Amino acid sequence: MKVAVLSGGRSSEHEVSLESGASVADGLRQAGHEPIPVLLERDGRWLHDGSDIHLRAGGGLLGADVVFPVLHGPFGEDGSVQGLLECLDVAYVGPGVLAAAVAMDKLIFKRLCAFHGLPQVEFCQVGEEGWREHAAAMPRPLWVKPSRLGSSVGISKVSNPESELDEAVELAQRHDPRVIVEAHGGGKEVECSVMGNSEPEASQPGEIDAHADWYDYSAKYDEGGMDLVVPARIEPDAIERVRELAIRVFKAVDGSGLARCDFFVRDSGEVLVNEINTIPGFTSTSVFSRLWEASRVSYPEVCDRLVQLAIERRRAERDYRF
Repeated sequence: MKVAVLSGGRSSEHEVSLESGASVADGLRQAGHEPIPVLLERDGRWLHDGSDIHLRAGGGLLGADVVFPVLHGPFGEDGSVQGLLECLDVAYVGPGVLAAAVAMDKLIFKRLCAFHGLPQVEFCQVGEEGWREHAAAMPRPLWVKPSRLGSSVGISKVSNPESELDEAVELAQRHDPRVIVEAHGGGKEVECSVMGNSEPEASQPGEIDAHADWYDYSAKYDEGGMDLVVPARIEPDAIERVRELAIRVFKAVDGSGLARCDFFVRDSGEVLVNEINTIPGFTSTSVFSRLWEASRVSYPEVCDRLVQLAIERRRAERDYRF
């Protein structure tokens, strides 16, 4: 099939997206598909072969059978591009509008997890009534984050709230007016990839061994910044709990296609949901693909499966009269 691969975008994760997009295009070629590269510039323009793309409602995108968004962060992973693709009337890989928007906003996502009774760390929203008192009572260190950003951008570790909290909030608010404060999760950071639509499957979980004080942007993307240990060095019961919760979280946000769900696993074996990423990093060496490789699904096979899932979801939606 012809697959339009969207990469770049307006967010601070532009460069990471370009790397992911190039890898996806290569994986699609190996799987027998024809990738059509589409560059989303930082200024919002869409380009193909250096020329502006003119979009028309109901007109599809460059004659592609499927669109594969490989966009990280705001203006790409938050439901905005997904809504545009719905207007273009084309099948696309990954989350729909609702799932993308909910998963992108940490505050909304955590409130949804609370509604479903999913285990997670304490949190509060900066500016809500009593937030300072709530934050002061949480296990330390605290983590102050922009609510709608990824790749650890704008995040601060706060060991002493009395002297560090205001500065951390100010940093986060440079990126997003919505700021979340989270309690320390503790234990190991474990990640699990999910793939599917109505019947999702979970990969073998992997453990993040960051060569830094915490799993920040540098540890995620610099060479040698972290090691992925697969399978995770946790008890078998905890591994199954991670996989079970990954699927529950995926269904809770109405996920489709793919996601990577992140957890804290404490020494006691308790598993806490951290977040879900509906368009995770997608190079052949990214955690999402490496976890599937450890589960005996190659990178080209993952790319092909996601294209098939996009077609499957599109056909199913055609059966409904909205």
